[in-house]
Amino acid sequence: MKKILTLVTLMLVVFSSLAGCGGGNKAKEAGAPAPEKLKELRVTYVKSPLNIPLIVGKYNQTLDKSFAKDKVKVTFPDINSGAKQTEALAAGSLDICSALGGTSAILAASNGVDLKIVGIFSRAPKAFNIMVKDTAIKSPQDLKGKKVAGPKGTILHQILVAYLAQGGLKESDVEFVSLGIPESVNALMSGKVDAALVAGADVLRAQKAGATVLTNGEGLVDATIVTAVSGKFLKEHPAAVKQYLDAIRSDLKFMQDKPDQAYEFTAKETGLTADAVKLMAPWYNFDPTITPADITDLEKTQDFLMSNGMQKNKIDIKKIIATVK
Repeated sequence: MKKILTLVTLMLVVFSSLAGCGGGNKAKEAGAPAPEKLKELRVTYVKSPLNIPLIVGKYNQTLDKSFAKDKVKVTFPDINSGAKQTEALAAGSLDICSALGGTSAILAASNGVDLKIVGIFSRAPKAFNIMVKDTAIKSPQDLKGKKVAGPKGTILHQILVAYLAQGGLKESDVEFVSLGIPESVNALMSGKVDAALVAGADVLRAQKAGATVLTNGEGLVDATIVTAVSGKFLKEHPAAVKQYLDAIRSDLKFMQDKPDQAYEFTAKETGLTADAVKLMAPWYNFDPTITPADITDLEKTQDFLMSNGMQKNKIDIKKIIATVK
């Protein structure tokens, strides 16, 4: 009888042990605990050069209203620089880069930042210009040996290199001075440089001061600005990313249905007149859909960054693009 009891006890221990192992495997198969419920969404608000959808969203409080029903607070860190946006994304202090230059997105991803492009914010080759004051400068060859000011490693810089190439020139054939856009316009008007790389409202400012457009991005680059998110955030909160993109689409619909009101909002926010906004608005294509042409343009942007020594590690552009459903 004692032997039977001992055997039964032993069998119970074995079965208990096996059950414990099975439970452990199931827990392991279940993976890591579900992410915490989203309480705050951190999105950049970038109004320049003329980001009408974001301005409309601010005035209509589109994101705030959309996420209020989920008790999610939306905050807008004041970060305009592309490099600083991607730094914040990498540090986990930012969730969504609303309007990020393609150059900044590619550089960040090539340096290991966990970043995903989830939409195109804008394409605006007409909004990005090379401007001059001397009307004798009419071609790429006329820029040889001249001083050109503009923001380095940006769409504008890319346009300069592409324009020079049309004349058989390289960047080394000009004296490039790295300056911000407003500073570049000031340098041009004061005669310190011969040409300036200018975008958005500063184009009108330069024209009023006597400068003319030498060329814009048409036929050179598409000037692609993207919407990018933290890869970790997308994985943990895909529904929130979709909700964000849906909110942007509603702002675009508002622009289509009530353009005059959208221009009025933008004028108030930028200090421009509504007529100036109306003049520049057609320069921008805000369709958020990522197309094969967009991917090709981003690949060309990477080629520019690589060939000019600004990017060391080549990446597969398609791998940093995510489809949000």
